[in-house]
Amino acid sequence: MTVVYASWGRYPKATPAAVYRAHWTDEDLPGGSHSVLPYGNGRSYGDSCLNDGGALLDMRGLDRVLNIDRSTGTLRCEAGVLLADILSLVVPIGWFLPVTPGTRFVTVGGAIANDVHGKNHHRTGTFGQHVLCLALRRSDQGVVLCSPTENAELFHATIGGLGLTGAILWAEIQLRPIANPGVNSETIRFANLEAFFDLSEESDRDYEYTVAWIDCLARGKSLGRGFFMRGNHAAPQKRPPSPPGKTHTFPIEPPFPLVNAWSLRAFNTLYYRKQMAAMHRAITHYEPFFYPLDGILHWNRMYGRQGFLQYQCVVPPGSAEESIRALLETIAAAKNGSFLAVLKVFGDRRSPGLLSFPRPGATLALDFPNQGQRTMDLLNNLDKIVASSGGAVYPAKDARMSGDHFRQYFPRWEEFQRYIDPRFSSSFWRRVMRT
Repeated sequence: MTVVYASWGRYPKATPAAVYRAHWTDEDLPGGSHSVLPYGNGRSYGDSCLNDGGALLDMRGLDRVLNIDRSTGTLRCEAGVLLADILSLVVPIGWFLPVTPGTRFVTVGGAIANDVHGKNHHRTGTFGQHVLCLALRRSDQGVVLCSPTENAELFHATIGGLGLTGAILWAEIQLRPIANPGVNSETIRFANLEAFFDLSEESDRDYEYTVAWIDCLARGKSLGRGFFMRGNHAAPQKRPPSPPGKTHTFPIEPPFPLVNAWSLRAFNTLYYRKQMAAMHRAITHYEPFFYPLDGILHWNRMYGRQGFLQYQCVVPPGSAEESIRALLETIAAAKNGSFLAVLKVFGDRRSPGLLSFPRPGATLALDFPNQGQRTMDLLNNLDKIVASSGGAVYPAKDARMSGDHFRQYFPRWEEFQRYIDPRFSSSFWRRVMRT
């Protein structure tokens, strides 16, 4: 039976020639004559986790936590373990993930392969900076142990390496201590883009976690308005908040996207007005603070059968406000915006991977319903702004950037190519290497 695979954006779709469920740590790679690519939980948005016509290694079978040192906060686990599984084990004993993306339903292997970042990049950098060591299964070398001091070049190629350097079998990461599951948070309403950058500069000094939701359809003096969220892990004396209630499931796949110009404008306007006070303070459980969308399972269905494209870029500090303004003006003029428009300023912590995306500057992430050529034209126009500013687009969120742009964004790609496993490939890599 033919099985079609898709990423979280549900575009594009791919048909692998074979799918093998990994349950081994000491056997040869399967796949026969096909190219091979590890597949975690499918939470990348584009085609970096797809291998159309090749073989996929479903890594979710490697789902064991191997060791937790309660005194030092080091954790060793197999690559298919979800971040959600780690949190359920370590939060009750006073530890937390050092870096987490906006969903906890990603695998450890996927977090390393995409060198994910979170709301605390300005303090702690990327996930890869907290990986102490890992085991990599390669077709030409067997199992290779990698760390910053052992096979260091391969280690740095694997972090952010999009699964192309081999199959990660297990990894050891350093956790960070917490006193309880609470987050002492503040939500600040701001009027425009200039106010965002002022808040970000002020907040990064005192808050570990900072991020903003913006109304991407606002224009004129209100362009870039939104809510700025900042927080720190709650102090020991604070009463731990209750965990959130039952999660909900988006029940159907509509034949057309429920996200359109009318619903976007209505939602964004109402959402911006939901908090009329200048600031709201609360001690919240970590789940709604870090993972608000995880409360709705299969929320990607609301974009309909054609799926959606996420666009995440970073632009350099010197031109950040000007470039973000140009991006938002282009999006607002196209009337093809996003419910989920997220803006943050990255710190100057250097990412460890050869192809790591985070770098100093402002990063903007949005979801666009797939409306065919109209959407592609808009994203191509955004590319021009990002490329001319000296910025970059995130491969884990991409389904259509050109090879020319990829090579501009990631100038170490030729160095990276030396570490690609000879049997590994992906739909993404073939696309951006096509000339």
